[in-house]
Amino acid sequence: MTSNIGIVILAAGLGTRMKSDKAKVLHEICGRPMIEYVVLTANHVAGPNVVVVIGHQADLVKKAVMSKGEAIFAYQGQQLGTGHAVMCAMPHIPNTVEQVVILCGDVPLIRAATIDHLIANHNAHGRDLSLLAVQVEQPKGYGRVILDPTGQLIAIVEEKDADAAQKEINVINSGIYVVNKAFLEWALPQLRADNAQKEFYLTDIIKHGHSGGRTIGVVKGGGSAEIIGVNSRDDLQNAENLMKLMGFEKS
Repeated sequence: MTSNIGIVILAAGLGTRMKSDKAKVLHEICGRPMIEYVVLTANHVAGPNVVVVIGHQADLVKKAVMSKGEAIFAYQGQQLGTGHAVMCAMPHIPNTVEQVVILCGDVPLIRAATIDHLIANHNAHGRDLSLLAVQVEQPKGYGRVILDPTGQLIAIVEEKDADAAQKEINVINSGIYVVNKAFLEWALPQLRADNAQKEFYLTDIIKHGHSGGRTIGVVKGGGSAEIIGVNSRDDLQNAENLMKLMGFEKS
């Protein structure tokens, strides 16, 4: 745990696929809101340098976080995409932070050891951005990781935009990054909401970095269960089953 590491947790969404009016990250796993697990892991890595981006049911999410963890809060009034969420977080990141880990609030099984490995690999290779990628047997539905022949990360292509060859790629985007703060300050202002959803996609910082000659790569690690988000009631039950196998009890 060092003061130059900060973590941003994206937790503003409602999560319509949960078929509930409750903010997604408040849904419970083993009796505890899933955001709690993510924040405790983040605190283990970055101490108090954790910024949680809140939006839907902001007060309830804030209360859930503060009951067990320690965080700074950034408010995302309109959900305009993952890139916009990180923009909202930037002014709240402590000045001592030089590298920013970006997590989602719906990945309760992510381990501190996996984040530590991502950071260590990022530093060892002197990158501006490192993406945690996972190789899976069934990549359908996930963003594919596109690399050049030297292993540099070129882009992430979403399932709906992938051609036949890209759909055969079985290395997927976890949505977990470590990024030099200076690179974020350079890349975020270049994002544009020129897509069908009119949202600012965080993944677009990769193409800007690639075209700008920055050092961008991937770290393959973690298991698919550890990094795949909870997006539905079935996912919630699967996460609870895994938690029980790991020895978690109802709180």
